[in-house]
Amino acid sequence: MIPILITQFSQAGLGLIDTIMAGHLSPADLAAVAVGVGLWMPVMLLFSGIMIATTPLVAEAKGERSPEKIATIARQSLWIAFILGVIAGLILQLAPMLLPIVGVPDSLLPKASLFLHAIGLGMPAVTMYAALRGYSEALGYPRPVTVISLFALVFLIPLNYLFMYGWGPIPALGSAGCGFATAILQWLMFFSLALYIFKGRPYQKTQIFAVWEKMDRYWIKRILKLGIPIGLAIFFEVSIFSTAAIVISPLGDTIVAAHQIAISVTSQLFMIPMSLAIALTIRTGMYYGEKNWPSMRKVQKIGFATGTVFAFATMALIWFFRPEIAAIYTQDVEVAEVAMYLMLFALGYQLMDAWQISAAGCLRGMQDTKGPMWITMLAYWVIAFPVGLYLCRFTSMGAAGVWVGLIVGLAIACLLLIIRLKHNNQKLDFQS
Repeated sequence: MIPILITQFSQAGLGLIDTIMAGHLSPADLAAVAVGVGLWMPVMLLFSGIMIATTPLVAEAKGERSPEKIATIARQSLWIAFILGVIAGLILQLAPMLLPIVGVPDSLLPKASLFLHAIGLGMPAVTMYAALRGYSEALGYPRPVTVISLFALVFLIPLNYLFMYGWGPIPALGSAGCGFATAILQWLMFFSLALYIFKGRPYQKTQIFAVWEKMDRYWIKRILKLGIPIGLAIFFEVSIFSTAAIVISPLGDTIVAAHQIAISVTSQLFMIPMSLAIALTIRTGMYYGEKNWPSMRKVQKIGFATGTVFAFATMALIWFFRPEIAAIYTQDVEVAEVAMYLMLFALGYQLMDAWQISAAGCLRGMQDTKGPMWITMLAYWVIAFPVGLYLCRFTSMGAAGVWVGLIVGLAIACLLLIIRLKHNNQKLDFQS
């Protein structure tokens, strides 16, 4: 979990750096990034989430001790990743047309639109990097991904500065420059990981770049059958958080900026249970391939216990350090006060969030992805979104209404996913 956690923090840190640098320009620039990210993040996680299927499939093949199968899975995943990345990039080129429809103020449209056009250019790199990452981590080598992510974190700051403030022939693009910087960085990350896998000694037994392999209908179908529900489940969850900025946008730049700060903080903290869930997927998938049910259940119990400890730690962090956290993002007193208030709502779902993502990680390792997909759609879009929209737009709660909706959705998802996991474990006991 630890190298994966560093990787997740590093990748989440890319968005954190964008948010902080945009926040120091103006509340309007921060709001523009919030709106742009509100559309980019769901699309990015939907398509890269599909590639998470690489992880349990490679882990299962490793448990079965089938290195030739591992190489085929990785190569076929790269084919799918490239095609999905191109599709995602085209979607983001068209996404700015949605902004006026969903009520985004005219003042935010130019920068938010340019941000989406720019960041869409990096989508093929995002999905192919996700495929290579899943392959490497499932083999038990998460550290190369960690190192690349840390270097990316360092490089983003000068790249952002270059495009935000301009230099030479590059014009000053303000917060929209974050999109160009992120797209360039995603391609650098992909080529770096691909080169390391090609040259690295640990990958030679399952070298995926050794031969050229055409698309295989069997593996394409299997990867997509497993991956599409994963991608949709992640999309349903993340999009409810990301589109919250769009729901709140009519309340003004100050509220949107404060909401983006609170979401950014909780997104960083979410990397802890997310990393635990990825580790659970890998370990559960390996024992699932070995058909070692007692070890698989032991891993699950340890995972939930670990998630619980981390959840209480993050709750304490938010409670005691809200003023200091807000000060990192903005010097605007009004924005900071609203952000500190909204952070309190995050306390209401830290434990539920840790449990639901851990349960989802275990279920992915057991190659159960359709059930979690329907659960997340029900919890977030059938229940949480209407509740949050109503409370925000039609009551006096304002932005707080959206956060109440998020808490309701996470509680329902948590309960249903845990029930699903318990049922699957009981079914395996019965079969054995």
